[in-house]
Amino acid sequence: MPVPWEALIPFGLLVTMYGVTGTLANVTFRAQNQWKPPRYGLERWDEMMMARDERLTGHFRGQTSDPVIPKRQSTPSAESK
Repeated sequence: MPVPWEALIPFGLLVTMYGVTGTLANVTFRAQNQWKPPRYGLERWDEMMMARDERLTGHFRGQTSDPVIPKRQSTPSAESK
């Protein structure tokens, strides 16, 4: 049975476009996440630590060893008073 060579061009275009779209989506998601892979299967503890990290650094993926919240950022307890 002969190979329909005419069908390989559209097939190649479709495969290329899906590959480009997936790569651009991956780059976009990682760029918004400080070039780190996404987190899956988060538990309550992870969410609390992410909230803490966001208060300390301004981004939920940022981490610091300084346990003091900077003055430029407000805390939830200060907002409720």
